[in-house]
This record gives sequence, structure tokens and C-alpha cells, in this order.
Amino acid sequence: MRERTAWSALARHPLRFLATPWPWRALLYTASGVVLGVLAAVVLLTLAVLGLATVVVGVGAPLLLAVALSGVFVTRVERWRLRLVDLDPVPDPHRAPPRPGARAWVAARLREPATWRELGFTAVSLTALWWLDLLVLGFALGLPALLAYSPVDDPSAWPWLVVGVALLPAAPFTLTAWAGARAALTRMVLAPRDGELGRELTEVRASRTRLVDAFDAERRRIERDLHDGAQQRLVAVTMRLGLARLDAAPDSPAERQLADAQEEIGLAIAELRELCRGVHPRALVDHGLGAALENLADRSPVPVALDVELPERLPPGIESAGYFLVAEALTNVARHSGAAGAEVEARVRADVLTLAVRDDGRGGAAPAEGGGLEGLADRVDAAGGRLRVSSPHGGPTLLQAELPCR
Repeated sequence: MRERTAWSALARHPLRFLATPWPWRALLYTASGVVLGVLAAVVLLTLAVLGLATVVVGVGAPLLLAVALSGVFVTRVERWRLRLVDLDPVPDPHRAPPRPGARAWVAARLREPATWRELGFTAVSLTALWWLDLLVLGFALGLPALLAYSPVDDPSAWPWLVVGVALLPAAPFTLTAWAGARAALTRMVLAPRDGELGRELTEVRASRTRLVDAFDAERRRIERDLHDGAQQRLVAVTMRLGLARLDAAPDSPAERQLADAQEEIGLAIAELRELCRGVHPRALVDHGLGAALENLADRSPVPVALDVELPERLPPGIESAGYFLVAEALTNVARHSGAAGAEVEARVRADVLTLAVRDDGRGGAAPAEGGGLEGLADRVDAAGGRLRVSSPHGGPTLLQAELPCR
């Protein structure tokens, strides 16, 4: 299953979707929602009634506390069930208690906003969601079965058999559409908020950002050292060789050797300049992403049409990520696509840099472990962005990246 959610599978290939496990997973998700709702309703209502009846004598307080904390356990099952129709797991928003023991665990949970959000979701699930699960199951499967069974008791009701059989093929679509909507609501409510990610994950993200920034700074330093150091020395040597050639007799062996040496150093300077562009292009540092993309288009062996609208300079890390993404994409176009032309588009809207690279090649590009697209995805992810690739067999190929540049 390439698709990560039942909803995306239904939207992408409505007919092919019927031959995948997604309809059965949606059925299991919806049916298990009814089972979980009934069990949770019975248990929690019993605890609530007993707790309220015995709260005066002090016995009911622990029962009511259990009801207050019930959302933690119900939503844990909900996260597990969600994997039936959404393959990306929802992280647990709860932090480990500072000390071992039940008392520390209860105190930590009562102080967390996620606990009360989960209790609210549990209340909505018990009062509405599992009822809707039952209603959808009844409409998608129960009603067609009831209509198909009607001629058994009344032979004259055979037209209802036709209606029931006609409704039955729609059941996978109905169940999956509802399961996708319910899963989206569950993920929206149960996903951790920014403040609930935990110090460890926050530090990992901050550390990754620092590593990317340090790597880009080191690239700029290496490019500057090569440009201002080795390259300038080679240019000076070339000038000295040119002066030496003026002193040598024309067409003499010494003059020809000096000419060969001057030519070799010229080639070395050209290679060094190309290496500097690969490490960190000077145009990107001096003039920004737009000028650097123009240089990329000029050097590309495949004709590239540019459509760039960047009103101002962007943060250095975003410019660097955008440049190397387009550079790698154009390299892939030249090497693997067989395209006759490519297009590069760059826009900034609502503090988001959008880059799109299209080509008219053979298509079939897909991320592979250790491949170029995987490296592009890692670079975009490190910058906090998103990467999308559309490349059906036969083409065309579209690579689109969104990089936040706040």
C-alpha cells in the first residue's frame, strides 16, 4: 500500500481502491469503534454512578478520579485503532512523570492539558462518534442486507432485493469515507500540540537546525577560502607565466612549455570555480537565490525556462536549501529523465518559499534508499518544509517543495 491513509487511497484510485485492503481496514475500524464505544460507555457510566453514590463516604472519590483519567486509556486504544486507516502513528503527548509511583503519575496527568483534551474527546466519542459508527454500518451494510432479505417473508417484495443488491457496492466507499473523516478528527484532536512535544523532541529539532546551519556556514567558509586563497594564487601564477612567455623566444621549446603550463593552470582554475559553485555558489551569497537559479539554468545541459518572483532576500539557510534542491533536481533531469526541457518556478507567498521543477521526460521517478530524491526530502525536512513528487510512468515529472522562510 503506497498510500498512507484510507482517504488518500479512495481519492487517488477510486476503482483500484476496491482491490486493496483499505475497505476491509475501514470496516474493521468502524466496527471496532462501536465495540470500544459500548464497552467504554458501560464501564465509565458504572464508575460515574457508583462514584457519585458513594462520594459522601469517601469511597467514590477514587472512582470519579478514574473517570477523569479515563481519557488517557481510551485515547491510547484510539491511537492504536487509528493505524488501521492512517499508517502514520500519532505521538503520545504525555511526558514521563518526574518520579516513579502511581501518585506521581496521577499528579503529572492531572496537570497536563492533553489529559483534559483526551477526556473531552472520550465524552464526544461516547455520546456521538460510536453512534455514528453504528449508523454508518447500518446504512452501508444493514440496510442492503435487510432489503435483500425482504422477499423471504413476502415474495411480492422482490424489487427491494434489486435495491438492496444495488446499494451493496457502495458500502466500501461509504465506510471508507466515514472512516477517513473520523480518523482525521481523531488525529486533529489527539495529536500533540507544540508545547506537548517534550523537551527531548524539541531539542532534537533544535539540534538538527543547528547542524544544518553549521554545515551551510562551513560550506560558505570553504567556498570563500577557495575563491580568495587557492584561486587567486593560481590566477597570479598564470599572470607570471604569461610574463615569462613574453621573455621567451617565440616558438622555442621553453615558450611552448610555458604555454602548456598556462593552459593547464587555466583548466585548473575553471575546475576550481566549478567546485566552488558546487560547494556554495558565489552568486547565491552575493546576489541571492534568484541570481543563483539563473546561473543554474544557464549551465544546465537541458534547456530550462525560469519563472522566478522573489521580492527580497530570504534567510541564508532557506536560500541554500532552495538552491541545492533545484540543483539536484536539474541534475536528475539531465541524467535520468530524457527530457527535452524543464521549468523552474519560485514564489514566496505568506512567508513560504514554493519551488517547483517540471520536466517533460519519461517519468517514473521515485524516492529510493540512498537516492537523490531521498536526499532532497531530508534537506527539505531539515529546513522544516515539505516535498512532493509526482512522476507517473511516461511523464511528466513535477517536484514541488515548500520551505517556511519566517
